[in-house]
Amino acid sequence: MEGNAIAQFIPLILIFVIMYFLLIRPQQKKLKDHQKMVEGIRRGDQVVTQGGLIGKVSKVKEGSEIEVEIAEGVKVRVVRSTIAQVLSKTEPAEG
Repeated sequence: MEGNAIAQFIPLILIFVIMYFLLIRPQQKKLKDHQKMVEGIRRGDQVVTQGGLIGKVSKVKEGSEIEVEIAEGVKVRVVRSTIAQVLSKTEPAEG
């Protein structure tokens, strides 16, 4: 009887394991990669926001904001986590 009860739960356990490797783990990796990208943003990087704005980072502020220049003389404050992509990176200053 006990062996039969365990055998009934094996498919349920397999489904959970498959869901973990197909859905949960890739999402965690993608989130970790995004956080690493956002932490590495520097002044001069060209970025794309989730709203589709393309601009150049003019100032990296403490906390969760950066300042992005979207046109000559037009600067907007953007929350770091809304940066979708970094198009071009600037070389880190040596010194």
